[in-house]
Amino acid sequence: MSANAKHLRNPLKRALGLGSAQSGVGHWWTQRLTAAALAVLGLWFVITVLGLLHADYATAKATVAKPWNALLLIAFSITVFWHAVLGLQVVIEDYVHTRWKEVVSMALIKFLAVLGALASVLAVLRVTLGA
Repeated sequence: MSANAKHLRNPLKRALGLGSAQSGVGHWWTQRLTAAALAVLGLWFVITVLGLLHADYATAKATVAKPWNALLLIAFSITVFWHAVLGLQVVIEDYVHTRWKEVVSMALIKFLAVLGALASVLAVLRVTLGA
């Protein structure tokens, strides 16, 4: 950007420091990376679940208890909740116009996502470690 282009900004905008927060691209990339990870992990998850379709409880537990399956299941769970938070954040920012409702909604969504991710990880670890 040339020096003259900066003078085209509204003086009030320059005084208030308004402008790009430089964080939108990071959010966009994170959302795309979690989507790509979910495509791969989701395919693995569907194949694993279909393989367990007519299995008994002991077989399903043994399958989840395998280290690679447990690791991929934990990665899938965390990625699902992370991607959901990113997507819901965009929806709330676009459609909720009351500031306090936006803040409360985001706090509630993040709290529920962390709670869900922790519960999922704990469940996989309990099965894997035999607790």
